[in-house]
Amino acid sequence: MLSEANKTLTIHEIIKLLPHRYPFLMVDRVLDYNEMALRAIKNVTANEPCFMGHFPENAVMPGVLITEALAQAGAILAYTKTKSSPAEHIFFLAGIDNAKFKQMVIPGDQMVLNVEITGHKANFWKIHGEATVEGKIVCSVDILSAMREVSQ
Repeated sequence: MLSEANKTLTIHEIIKLLPHRYPFLMVDRVLDYNEMALRAIKNVTANEPCFMGHFPENAVMPGVLITEALAQAGAILAYTKTKSSPAEHIFFLAGIDNAKFKQMVIPGDQMVLNVEITGHKANFWKIHGEATVEGKIVCSVDILSAMREVSQ
């Protein structure tokens, strides 16, 4: 499904890989990837629904959504590695460890999502992720994802 010569993914290609849709699709573009690592972006805009209720006078992106963006980037990496699709398999969040939130993410920021595979056994994938804004780490987390077959 993905061309090995083209190591970037547009939003249209991401939509083919992830089952998520608005407002839960958190990855806007994949900048580059290889067998073990991926770098993507999430543009944070004031129009996102979370900002209406999460400190509306001083909007801050919830840490759980930053973590979700990193988990989705990890799922994209796993899909590219397994050559699978959401029609065959789906990745579920199975665990979060060592989550650290170091700086606020606000509307207008562009998060760079860096993920790497740190382990893989059977249907479980360990992913380490770091989100940065303007070169500063805003979040780091270790994610465990479970790959399951889609039941027909």
